[in-house]
Amino acid sequence: MQRIHRGMQRLRTAWGDAVSDERGDVPGWVLITLMTAGLVVVIWALAGPALAQLFEQAISRVSGL
Repeated sequence: MQRIHRGMQRLRTAWGDAVSDERGDVPGWVLITLMTAGLVVVIWALAGPALAQLFEQAISRVSGL
């Protein structure tokens, strides 16, 4: 019984330490955000003209111009 009690106490202490650590990995999140923004810019640069033309075609078909 004592053994179970000690194990539960260790688990609570480990869980409390994990939950109370709110620092996070800021450099990792910054890197992910910058890489995502870079990918969006590259994809937009490559696909932007084609998407604009597709949009214009769709509008012209709908409006009958």
